Amino acid sequence: MSKILATLAGATLIACMFGAAAQDKAPSKKLYCWTENGRKVCGDSLPAEAVDRARTEINARSGMRSGQVDRSLTAEERVVRDVENKRLAAEAETKAAMERRDIALADSYETEEELRRAYRIRYDLVDESMKSSKMALSNLHLSLLRLLDQANERELAGEKIPKMLADNIGMQRQEFVALQANYQQQHVARAGIDAELQSAVQRYRAMKAPKVAEAPKVPGAVTNE
Repeated sequence: MSKILATLAGATLIACMFGAAAQDKAPSKKLYCWTENGRKVCGDSLPAEAVDRARTEINARSGMRSGQVDRSLTAEERVVRDVENKRLAAEAETKAAMERRDIALADSYETEEELRRAYRIRYDLVDESMKSSKMALSNLHLSLLRLLDQANERELAGEKIPKMLADNIGMQRQEFVALQANYQQQHVARAGIDAELQSAVQRYRAMKAPKVAEAPKVPGAVTNE
């Protein structure tokens, strides 16, 4: 008889243990609280009209807050968010690209003089182009003056300016204007090299400068900060 009672007691204990485990695995019920028409509303289910609103989720068993859901964004707010995310991503990529550029700059030249020598090559190329453009401008200007003198002499003599002469004057004027614009662009490009060199030297010096480790602070020590 005692063996039967012991067996029944063991079976009851096992059943209770399985029951408790099943209760632990069962999902805990939630309560939802949100604001509606200026007042707080709570319920054990979330109506359709409250799905997009900010709400607090509460564990019904413990009464403790289990989660917080922000309200859904409007279409306009989603557009603004996406634009801002793209802007931040672009800024991060730009910063990373600049860091890679500075590392490559420091690795490419052993000394600052090597860096400056590389820029002098660029200076020489631009200076040669500017010299050629200036000479071409001078020659074209003289040629245009000769054509204008011929046209002026014809007009003073009361003669009609030939079409070929007028066409040549118009064509050379266009070439002169285009060459002037190109010469100005070359000036801008040379000034740009100046700015690039100054920036490159500063970045190069910063990358090559020895890194000074910060001394550990002694507990209780007085600082001038």
